[in-house]
This record gives sequence, structure tokens and C-alpha cells, in this order.
Amino acid sequence: MRSIRSGSAPALVRWIARPLTGFVVLGSNGEAALMDDFEADRVIVAAREAIPRDRPFIVGTGRESTQAAVRAAKRAAEHGADAVLVRTPAFFKTQMTTDAFVRHYTVVADASPVPVLLLRFTAVTGVNLLPAAVTRLAPHPNIIGMKESNADVAQIADLVSGTPADFQVLAGTTSTFYAALCVSAVGGILAPACVIPDACIRLFELARAGRHAEAVQLQRELMPLARLLGQALRRAGIEGGPESDRLRRRRAAAAAAARARRCVRRAARGDRTFRGDSRMSLLPDVDRILLGPGPSLTRAARDARRWRRRR
Repeated sequence: MRSIRSGSAPALVRWIARPLTGFVVLGSNGEAALMDDFEADRVIVAAREAIPRDRPFIVGTGRESTQAAVRAAKRAAEHGADAVLVRTPAFFKTQMTTDAFVRHYTVVADASPVPVLLLRFTAVTGVNLLPAAVTRLAPHPNIIGMKESNADVAQIADLVSGTPADFQVLAGTTSTFYAALCVSAVGGILAPACVIPDACIRLFELARAGRHAEAVQLQRELMPLARLLGQALRRAGIEGGPESDRLRRRRAAAAAAARARRCVRRAARGDRTFRGDSRMSLLPDVDRILLGPGPSLTRAARDARRWRRRR
């Protein structure tokens, strides 16, 4: 889910109408990393209201600290999540050893009211949750599986062979979805399923049925779309893509704040170019329209008002 706005409901309804097994919100393909807890909770509540109770509802609750991840898991459970997807912490990369990951996930799983899925996505986090750590975590009664988003089929095979039979390994990368199914992954959490869910499900069914030539051909057809996912979302009429409206507004607000501060500094230096009423009349527009987005712009507007009073 890309947005908190009620306008996201049509996309959810569209996906619910397709034969998807379940749904994941606040995963690694959207804005989850940029949301605060209040925003994340609103997304969870909105999604839970739309998603039928008979479809698994998974919420991403990964955080950099163990206690923050525990709190996020508990809030997700309170808002109706059936399970939580917990990415690896990654800020102190050199400290993220196998023992550190085992301690982190054990504490989260012990405290979480709902089952936990591990998430490895080295391309984003820069750290690797090795099969040795997963093998130690898999027997935990509240850790039910893992989303494997690395394009490393050998590691997926190691995960499957080194964990109990009821540990669910899910592919997280379209490029290796078919290969992951061939080494006994049980399914996938795939971004292209937002655009072409039927094709993703068809690939799963073909692989399971042993119709490998057809599955390979479909896998090849999916790859160009996976690489152009942002454009595909917009073509399908679904809001999303690499840069959201929210990010664009933040960037525009930051640029406006910088321009306002430059105006204030030049005016304070006595630059006559910025002393004329026609030029200074631009500042009230900035002040009035863009005061809310952030502290930097608020500071610029305050400085502008002080400068006008001094005149």
C-alpha cells in the first residue's frame, strides 16, 4: 500500500477480487521506511478494514532496534494483522552477526502476539541473514517462515534443506521465482502481483504441476514488467511507483524552504534586489501555503516575519 489516503481503497478492492492467497502491507517496496508509527498504524487499520478475514494479512514491522520491532509487532497485532514480516536491522552493519540476528529475532518472536516471518533483502539493508542463523531460528514456535528477497537460488535451497518441513520459505524476487519454486519454496511475495496477479499465480501453478517449459516461458515474459514496475503500476491505474506524491511534496517543501532562507539572508545583508515590495510580496505566499511541511520551512517563515518587522 503506497498511500494513507482513502483513494487507495479501489486498488485494494481490485486485488481482493483476484485469486491471491493473502496481502502484505508496509513491506520493502513502498514507503514503510519513511513512515512514522502513527502513519503506519493508519495504513494497517485501513487495510484490515478492506481485506477479508479469510485471507492472510501480513504487516511489515521491521525496525532498527529490537524493542521498537517488538512494539511495532504488538501494534500490528492489535490492529488485526495475522502475521508480521520483520526485516533485518542493518544500521550497525559490522555488528550484525549471526548471533546478533538470532538474539534479535528470538526476542521479537517471544514477544509478538502473532507469528513472525523473517525477511532478508540484502540489496536494501546491506546485511545478509545467513542460512546458519535461519537454521537456529526456524525451530522457534512463533517463527513460521521467511521471505527470501535475495536472488540467490543456492541460499534458498540451503534454507529449505536446513529448516523443518513446516517452515515456509517464500520467494521475494521475481527474477528467481520459478527457480525458487523448483527448490521447494512454497510461494512468493512479489511486487508484480500488484499489477499482474493472475500471471504470478499462473507461474506458481505451472511450476507445481511440473509444466516447466510453460513456466520458464512465463518467467521470461514477467521479467521486463518486473524491471518497469513503477510504470506498470501507473499504466494499470494504480497509484505507486518509485517516487510517490508524498515524497515529491517533501522535496518541494524542502526546496521552498531553502529558497525562503536565501531570500531572508540576502535581505538581511541589505541586498536591494530583495527589498522591493514586489519581490517581498512573494514571501507571504510561501509563509501561508507551505508553513506546515517541516521545521526548516517554519524557521524560514519565522525569520521572514522578523525581517519584515525590523523594516
